[in-house]
Amino acid sequence: MADTATPNVIRRADYAPPAFLIDTVALEFDLVPERTVVRNTMRVRRNPDASHASNLELMGEQLEFVSAAIDGAAFANAHAHEHGLTLDNVPDNFELTLTSICNPAENTTLSGLYVSGGNFFTQCEAEGFRRITYFLDRPDVMATFTVTLRASKADYPVLLSNGNLLEEGDLPDGRHFARWEDPFRKPSYLFALVAGKLVALEERVKSGSGKEKLLQVWVEPHDLDKTRHAMDSLINSIRWDEARFGLELDLDRFMIVAVSDFNMGAMENKGLNIFNTKYVLANPETATDTDFANIEAVVGHEYFHNWTGNRVTCRDWFQLSLKEGLTVFRDQEFSADMAGGATDEAARATKRIEDVRVLRQMQFAEDAGPMAHPVRPESYVEINNFYTMTVYEKGSEVVRMYQTLFGRDGFRKGMDLYFKRHDGQAVTCDDFRHALADANGRDLAQFERWYSQAGTPRVSVRTKYDAAQQRYSVTLTQGYGDAAPAARETQKGPLLIPFAIGLIGKDGADLPLQLEGETKASNSTTRVLDFTQTEQTFTFVNVAQEPLPSLLRNFSAPVIVEYDYSADQLAFLLAHDSDPFNRWEAGQRLATRELLTLAGRAATGVPLQLDDSVVAAFARVLTDESLSPSFRELALMLPSEAYLAEQMAESNPAAVHAARQFVRKRLANALRKDWLAVYEKHRTPGAYEATPEAAGHRALKNLALSYLAELDDPAEAVRLASAQYDAANNMTDRSAALSALLNAAAANGGSVEAQQALDDFYRRFEKEPLVIDKWFALQATQRGSAQRPVIEIVRKLMAHPAFNLKNPNRARSLIFSFCAANPAQFHAEDGSGYAFWADQVIALDAINPQVAARLARSLELWRRFTPTLRDGMRAALEKVASQVKSRDVREIVEKALA
Repeated sequence: MADTATPNVIRRADYAPPAFLIDTVALEFDLVPERTVVRNTMRVRRNPDASHASNLELMGEQLEFVSAAIDGAAFANAHAHEHGLTLDNVPDNFELTLTSICNPAENTTLSGLYVSGGNFFTQCEAEGFRRITYFLDRPDVMATFTVTLRASKADYPVLLSNGNLLEEGDLPDGRHFARWEDPFRKPSYLFALVAGKLVALEERVKSGSGKEKLLQVWVEPHDLDKTRHAMDSLINSIRWDEARFGLELDLDRFMIVAVSDFNMGAMENKGLNIFNTKYVLANPETATDTDFANIEAVVGHEYFHNWTGNRVTCRDWFQLSLKEGLTVFRDQEFSADMAGGATDEAARATKRIEDVRVLRQMQFAEDAGPMAHPVRPESYVEINNFYTMTVYEKGSEVVRMYQTLFGRDGFRKGMDLYFKRHDGQAVTCDDFRHALADANGRDLAQFERWYSQAGTPRVSVRTKYDAAQQRYSVTLTQGYGDAAPAARETQKGPLLIPFAIGLIGKDGADLPLQLEGETKASNSTTRVLDFTQTEQTFTFVNVAQEPLPSLLRNFSAPVIVEYDYSADQLAFLLAHDSDPFNRWEAGQRLATRELLTLAGRAATGVPLQLDDSVVAAFARVLTDESLSPSFRELALMLPSEAYLAEQMAESNPAAVHAARQFVRKRLANALRKDWLAVYEKHRTPGAYEATPEAAGHRALKNLALSYLAELDDPAEAVRLASAQYDAANNMTDRSAALSALLNAAAANGGSVEAQQALDDFYRRFEKEPLVIDKWFALQATQRGSAQRPVIEIVRKLMAHPAFNLKNPNRARSLIFSFCAANPAQFHAEDGSGYAFWADQVIALDAINPQVAARLARSLELWRRFTPTLRDGMRAALEKVASQVKSRDVREIVEKALA
């Protein structure tokens, strides 16, 4: 299924409007797995705003051309080729009917129309529609669609497509049909169809304007009992979007369909969202608290796309963050509001911390590597490779900065103007920026650089206190440090950075803030500074005592702050900062500094020691009952090994692992009684509740168990974990107990208790694919040892009957988990991890290039590692480069090697 065509670089600067437009599309499908016939009737006209072209060039891939007709008459001047269909000398305005055939049963790429579990599904974003029929498959060609589906009624009793159901009925020979109409113009990437043996959970709700809407969650029959949470999340999403942004569901019905074979998390096709089962199916026995939260977020994300992505879409794929960054911001705000409303800052901060952890660990790393690109990329070879953390997560932070600058009300005004101007259009990131600027009377020309400059900005901070004048000066300097070459090439000048700051007195209380030139102090103890120059000084007056600065509160911009806090100052912020995010941040800085020092010692064989003050700082958080359990869990979780390795001048995963394990053991042994007390106090007896509060208690309890598993004598932890595993009435506690057993056994090369639990886990859940994914992932990410390296376990699991390389979820659960989430084992000095990685990338490339390309990115930062590891990674990359055929993977490995 690989595409062996020579890659062509697509550039944003080369954008030109399409020579033709398509106003209406009528599709007819005769669905047969090996030979589906598609009849496509389009109303086509020349685009008055484009250059004249005699020929109509349509995209098409892996299609069998049958016939073409213009205005009802056979058209002989149609030439099918590898990349589409050319129609010579077409008129200015005409009806075009095309008939073609595709083979969904053999489509392992899961792009276009494919078969999974005996059912038909589609995935058309970004360029999958051209695998279904010949079309102008680009987002700025928007049409209304009518779709007729015909299939065997016994094999495919449910026939779904976008929009509203017009009619359905029986046909001869045991077949039936359904006809759907989507009244809203949309690009082809939002098309969807589903056909198969499915059942639905249904609800009817009334929209804000009083219209009744039908909501459906479609799944395979045995999964119906796992759909309630997804339905509740959908209803909450609909209510939230009405309340927060005044946006109402515009169709008579809204459908979610779950499929186990899916490249992405979910897809926002108009009115018919197709989801990976991972983000739909949940009950307490099979899904963790994290799964419940992720389902709520992803259901919200895809629903919110109905307006930010569907009603207003992208002009071209360079504008991808226009819909994705904006909608990630919306789903983050939705989740925060579900947890804490608009006013519970501590609960909202927990969500903020989780989002920033992901950004810093993954997107900052992307900014530092060969795939670094702006939020709005300037070029690509394969668009699937640009569904990145930069487009999504950094794009979300760019949107959040608008709200930071203008407040909730100002942001809402900008959104209202955006929809008023552009509903039904395909537009650009600049159009969104102009709407926000115009609605708030602000010149945002400089803000454009956030879209066009790659790399993670660094803000260095210098402070000076004048006691006699009671003046406190804060000097900010912005730059990019040693940014990756791919990032340096895009930088044009200073950014507009909203930099939130507070000043804390010696008693731990916030001080009033009054900038020089103002007549009185602000009512707020947090001030957002408009930092617009390469270097800029802000002076606060009437500062009665020398303060400690609380910098970049709530992570007000996606930057790295450089300020030389002492360990005592960080401990003070951890204890007193009123900004929950910065309180967490102080603890992370303290831990990161200590861990990097220890990693440096471990790399040279120097004995490791942890200062008692660090243990004391963690003890204060652990025992502080005034802090929420969810916050304490996040604050007591050490920075990840991957994040720490990226902070080193030369990444050394083994040294980082040794340092982090040393600290975990030290904290476990020093605070043993406190961990035990917390474990007992935060048990959640009784029926499982999927609430943020209950999840916080479970998270802190299970973190305590994970630390207890690090004790020099882990017998007590093994007893607790075994008892928790046996008594668990929910997957959160059961999987946490199994993880603790695996890690407690690591130092001893395995244990009877861990193996018994693994075997029991599989027996209990072998009919639950998503739970078996967890079983694979837990083994792939376990600590391992010299006597029992995890690579051997992973290779053995590759041959397990339940493993299937063609299923993306299963491949991610085992292969990706090992390569991306177990750095100490993956980066073994013997290169065994890299050889395994190369074999799997090559194998996946022949099946599903999109999945292969995501795995390929595991080695893109190879130049930052120690020489021995670098050599092994380069050899693996060169092996992959010499054997893969897809554009997707070649773009990744060639950029990495360049």
